[in-house]
Amino acid sequence: MYVGTLSFDLLLGDVHSLKEKRSLVRPIVAELRRKYAVSVAETGNQDLHRRAEIGLAVVSGDTEHLTDVLDRCERFVAARPEVELLSVRRRLHTDED
Repeated sequence: MYVGTLSFDLLLGDVHSLKEKRSLVRPIVAELRRKYAVSVAETGNQDLHRRAEIGLAVVSGDTEHLTDVLDRCERFVAARPEVELLSVRRRLHTDED
């Protein structure tokens, strides 16, 4: 069994309230969940208007599939025009870790 995680550090555009922030982050989280069948949530910077951290996890039986899903999720977030992807942290774990 393999577990892959991504942690996205995002800079949001012209956002002046937490309500506006949620209106940008929620659709990204929902689309990742729907399109790629991953576990995903906003995991940090929840009290900052212009920053967001999104955490994502995938479980798979083989590393090739796991890497493919993580790559597609990363490209999806990077292509979103309403956010700037500042950094991505990727981790791969096995059941032997």
